[in-house]
Amino acid sequence: MKIGIIGAGNIGGTLARRWAKLGHQVSIANSRGPASLRDLAAETGATPGTVEEVTEGAAVVVVTIPMKNVPRLPREVFQHMPSATVVIDTCNYYPRQRDGRIAAIEEGLPESRWVEQQLGHPVIKVFNNIMASHLLNHGKPAGAPGRIALPVAGDDAAAKDLVMRLVDELGFDPVDTGTLDQSWRQQPGTPAYVEDLDAARLRQALAEASPERTSDWRA
Repeated sequence: MKIGIIGAGNIGGTLARRWAKLGHQVSIANSRGPASLRDLAAETGATPGTVEEVTEGAAVVVVTIPMKNVPRLPREVFQHMPSATVVIDTCNYYPRQRDGRIAAIEEGLPESRWVEQQLGHPVIKVFNNIMASHLLNHGKPAGAPGRIALPVAGDDAAAKDLVMRLVDELGFDPVDTGTLDQSWRQQPGTPAYVEDLDAARLRQALAEASPERTSDWRA
């Protein structure tokens, strides 16, 4: 599968490593340009490029950058993307630590709904609640005891099904958390955030989540 990754930080680099090793055709872009990705490309086999290049013809596009930088992405790339292209959003809103105040999110709009609005293309929310090192090293075969589960939220059933298959391929149990409007259940500050829960415990944590952002995660 052709997968384009926008962002070469902890999660982006980890997904490039994992998916390239699994045989996917991976390309990756960042804000500093393809030349800055030579070492990662040599290590993983992923192809460095611009945002326009890595999204061209991709079946799946991953947006994994600081949330404050999402509006800087070329909106026309996503607006002209085929409707069948699946866009994954891994972003988290860190107002105090990194992103500053985003009014719509502070007023209750789910983080990924805001990302979707900035891009002009539907998104699936996943990979935002796991540490990159655990994503790299803690995958297990299906059915293995203690297999970590990852929440997957989105509106399009076919897109979500594809993403859930990719999650399973990486060694994690995908848990359907409902529509994108329910994606707040996996955002920072909730019981599901960076807890490495199995499927049963993850479902319980998602059910116990509150839509009210705790003080640590508000501007």
